[in-house]
Amino acid sequence: MDTQHTGEAETLYHQAVDRMADGDIEGAIEGFRHSLASDPAFADASHGLIHALKHAKRYDEAVEVAQSLIAADPDDVLAHTSLSILYQHQGRIPEAEAESTKAKVLGWKLELRAARDSESK
Repeated sequence: MDTQHTGEAETLYHQAVDRMADGDIEGAIEGFRHSLASDPAFADASHGLIHALKHAKRYDEAVEVAQSLIAADPDDVLAHTSLSILYQHQGRIPEAEAESTKAKVLGWKLELRAARDSESK
């Protein structure tokens, strides 16, 4: 990954977070999209975009971003959790429950791995 793009992506990400904090949701959405344009693999920007789209009640767009994030990293617990919440907002309760379960199982796996790794040290 090009560090110049990473630095630019991080700067744009932090500016978008500041916009969210200021209540400028549309500005935040734009900022997160710019961050992702600079570095499409910057997961924090994807998470921020999901959060901003959810606040804007643009659930379909947020679901697309969450699904893309999961496609890139199937073990991203937060992406599964976010997708569950978005599905709840859409009234898609069975899908929401399935994503919630995936997030829990992934979380447990991560905890078990961490415990195993600390025991082996």
